[in-house]
Amino acid sequence: MAEKTDKKAEKAAKKAERRKNGTLARIKQIYAFTAETDKNLPWILIGSFLAPVLVFAIICLVARVGVVGWIMWMITGVMGGLLAATWMLTRRADMVGYRRMEGRPGATGAVLSQITRGGFYFPQEPIWIDPRTKDAIWRGSGRTGVYLVGEGDYHRVMRAIDREENKIKSITRGSAIPIYKFSVGDGPAQIKLRDLQKKVMRQKVKLTKAELDELNNRLRTLQEHKGYGIPKGIDPTRPQRVSRRAMRGR
Repeated sequence: MAEKTDKKAEKAAKKAERRKNGTLARIKQIYAFTAETDKNLPWILIGSFLAPVLVFAIICLVARVGVVGWIMWMITGVMGGLLAATWMLTRRADMVGYRRMEGRPGATGAVLSQITRGGFYFPQEPIWIDPRTKDAIWRGSGRTGVYLVGEGDYHRVMRAIDREENKIKSITRGSAIPIYKFSVGDGPAQIKLRDLQKKVMRQKVKLTKAELDELNNRLRTLQEHKGYGIPKGIDPTRPQRVSRRAMRGR
């Protein structure tokens, strides 16, 4: 009897947890996180919802559809409005999240580590960091080539990226594997944090899956070589691990 009671209590607890972490609960969390900074959010969401509804209402008036037609078109409009409002909320939440992350050490690595589609691989830990200035470089790869992404003062970071580029060329000599060099920041020659993923993923595919596997093996060997990597005792990203859920307050 006691065992059955325990099982019922366990099921009830799991059900409550699912409700707590359900879709509506997550949407509420995202909304609260975003509205705290984005004061225009309520009006933007209302407009996003009403726009499809009004469009379908106008279609019904022009086409002079019957009652059943009105009902079907309005249901479609409401569904379209909910979809548009949800998309807009997600987009605004991302913008707020990026603004909060900008300027934080390790933010670049957090954004890069979220790029997992299309064979991309970006470890969140940098391959190089200046212990004094906290300038850092992350290296990643994909079927489009090798990426070196720096965070910090543009000129210092680009000099360090050039050194890392020479190391990569020593193991890819004779190949046509492209090496892309980006610096994240607000300067005229830098990429804004919110545009980083788009910039990385828009490059053209150059490698097959087998070639990418071989490239990754060589890069791992390069990283393990004595003298490469993060200075001993430095772990700058440990307190700065940030995921997209954290960006939205989830």
